[in-house]
Amino acid sequence: MANILRLASLSVFFFFIIYSPLFSNALSDCNGPCRDLNDCSGQLICIDGKCNDDPDVGTHICRGSSPSPPTGNCQPSGSLQCQGQIYPTYKWSPPVTSSTKAKLTNNDFSQGGAGGGPSECDEQYHSNSERIVALSTGWYNGGSRCEKMIRIKASNGKNVTAKVVDECDSMRGCDEEHAYQPPCKNNIVDASDAVWSALELNKDVGIVDVTWSMA
Repeated sequence: MANILRLASLSVFFFFIIYSPLFSNALSDCNGPCRDLNDCSGQLICIDGKCNDDPDVGTHICRGSSPSPPTGNCQPSGSLQCQGQIYPTYKWSPPVTSSTKAKLTNNDFSQGGAGGGPSECDEQYHSNSERIVALSTGWYNGGSRCEKMIRIKASNGKNVTAKVVDECDSMRGCDEEHAYQPPCKNNIVDASDAVWSALELNKDVGIVDVTWSMA
C-alpha cells in the first residue's frame, strides 16, 4: 500500500513539473497558450486556447502571425438600433473551410462611395476596378486576413481570386464611418464591381450565394 501511495505522489509531482510551465506567471503573446484572459498579454484575448487580437477592440497586434480564426457561436452577440429598426450584431462567423458558404454583396471602395471610410487594412480608398473584398467581422478576424487572397466561386461555375482590404463590420454601423448602413451579417463577402464582373454576375441583383476559401 505504501508503494502505491508513493507512486501516486511521484505521478502528481512529475505532472506538475511538466505542465505547469505552460501557464506560469509569464503572459503569453500572439498564438501563445492560454486558458483565460489573464494568460494573455496586453489587449490580447484567449480564443480556442491561443492568445489573439480582440475583434471588439480592433487591434492588429497579431497580424501576419497567422492566429487561429475564431470559430465560436454564430448566434447574434447583441443588437443595434438603426433608423427605427433593430439589427442583430455578430462577433463570430461560420468556420472557414475549403468551401465556405457566404453571401456576396457589392461595395464601392472609392472615396465618396457608398462604402464609407477608407479600407481598414491600409487606410486607403480603392478603385472598383480592383478585385478586392471586405469580410464579415469574424472572417476578418481582427485584420489577420488583411492583404490575403481568397478564392470566390459562384454557382455558374465561375471563380475569381480577390484581395481582402477591409472589414464588413458585423458589430457596428449606422454612423458616418459606415456610411450610415446597418451592421453586416456574419456571412458576407462584400466585393468590388471587378469581382462581380469576373464572376459574370449582375451586381444589381444585390446579393448572391457563393462559396469562398483561402487562395
